[in-house]
Amino acid sequence: ASPSDPKTFPFILLGNKIDVDGGKSRVVSEKKAMEWCSSKGNIPYFETSAKEDRNVDSAFLSVAKLALEHERDQDIYFQTVVPDPVPEAEQRSGCAC
Repeated sequence: ASPSDPKTFPFILLGNKIDVDGGKSRVVSEKKAMEWCSSKGNIPYFETSAKEDRNVDSAFLSVAKLALEHERDQDIYFQTVVPDPVPEAEQRSGCAC
């Protein structure tokens, strides 16, 4: 990935398909993955299985929370258009719907 600002990008690491053969064919050990995450500033790590619905929701919630935390740290302003009030002389009586 090449985000414009890697310091605020909500990276997480997923070890997927943990349901396959009890993890015997895994290429990267959980320990090695966690060490790598630690070396990169404590990136969250999840071992997931979409088939068994394990940690998928937790991983998505984690990345969403990280994104929202970084969003709050930035100065983000939304332009809102507020209509001018209608002078009382122009207001009609009755329902305004």
